[in-house]
Amino acid sequence: MFTGAAVLLGVSAGQAQAAEVSYATKCVPPSGIGLPDVNGTTKVDITAPATAEVGDTVDIVWKFTQAASKNPDIIDLPANSVQPSGTLKAAGAQSADIAMQGPRENPAIPKGGAMTLSDMKGTLKLTAAGQVTLTPDAYVVNALSTDTKCAPTEAVQPAVTITVTAGGGGSGSGSGSPSTSTSPDPSQSQSQSPSPSTSTSGTPGTSPSASATGGGGGQTDFTGKVVDIPYTCASPIGEKKATSPIQINAKKNGGSYDLTVEFKKSVMDSPIDIPAGKVKPTMQIVLGGADTGSVTVEGPLNAATIPQGTPIEIPDLKGVYKPGATGDSTLSPGVLTIEAMGTKTVCTPDSTAVSLTLNTAEQASGASGGSGSSSSSGGAASTSGGLAETGSGDHGALKALGLVAGTAILLGGAVFTFMPGRRTR
Repeated sequence: MFTGAAVLLGVSAGQAQAAEVSYATKCVPPSGIGLPDVNGTTKVDITAPATAEVGDTVDIVWKFTQAASKNPDIIDLPANSVQPSGTLKAAGAQSADIAMQGPRENPAIPKGGAMTLSDMKGTLKLTAAGQVTLTPDAYVVNALSTDTKCAPTEAVQPAVTITVTAGGGGSGSGSGSPSTSTSPDPSQSQSQSPSPSTSTSGTPGTSPSASATGGGGGQTDFTGKVVDIPYTCASPIGEKKATSPIQINAKKNGGSYDLTVEFKKSVMDSPIDIPAGKVKPTMQIVLGGADTGSVTVEGPLNAATIPQGTPIEIPDLKGVYKPGATGDSTLSPGVLTIEAMGTKTVCTPDSTAVSLTLNTAEQASGASGGSGSSSSSGGAASTSGGLAETGSGDHGALKALGLVAGTAILLGGAVFTFMPGRRTR
């Protein structure tokens, strides 16, 4: 899945040298996406100074001139969604694992298209006179929060050799990075995405719900109880678990109720810039007690770009509940669906709990026994839950993909994930 780039930032005394080496490679896509391992050939162009002195810190650049595989035919990768990292082996006069990493910069990559990675760069402080060889080793391609791990399946030949002289022992490199470089475990993701939420639900499914009881005394506004709902989210490339605190509120409107569902916790930052109008959430509220069936609530498409590194939150989801029975009817969070950038992630509660109980009066064509939501404006429920372009939440999101605990959006060997999020108030 990968391609890359390379550039030498200034070095010490010697002229820059560049050489290409190729080696058999096995790349392992993220687990759970159903893609086979890829066995191919990686061609790498390494740039480093030809000569330097002990004490110099030299700059090194790794460029992929041939990727081991293409982007799988799962989803288009958006611009600036892919980041490479890897390890370069130094041997000879000194031994070291040099950490190499590129920025998350890439053009949009279509399904089946050649992977294009940014330049990977690293530094090495020279500590001994003699010949120091540089050999490419394992690398990782992180795409929207998922890792594809690649490693050589044969002995790799050194790409370049630096002739190191005793010199004066001073720092001759313009890099200004005096520390020796050590490589991170290439199996570790270089993504900036945080870990999935560790919040745990109390005893979901066992507590009756909020004290609010509608229908009597002229009350019109009913506030639900916050309940922790554990989800298993299935996406195009796998599944993940996430827990989110959720609250269902209602406002009586004639014989029906305008519903608002709030997700109380954001569990993940966006791994990339998400354009406006590309993310939309929809959820089923499960009816119980006197009534049966479900009500669809949905949120608006995100109105603004969600910058990389900022929390992805699920906005308020709205819909209309028309009772189909008379008596105490309960409302509990159900299946959450996130559509975004051409993919759909479906999050199913492992267990649920009642957030709100309403004393309802049966209405003609009410909810009992089926989907009780009728379409309404302004992001209210619709039984179809259709989207404009693709989407998944605006202020928040449930991530699973990989996938990031909760809901997810995955791309080939890469993944973008959403999870139930807490609203920032």
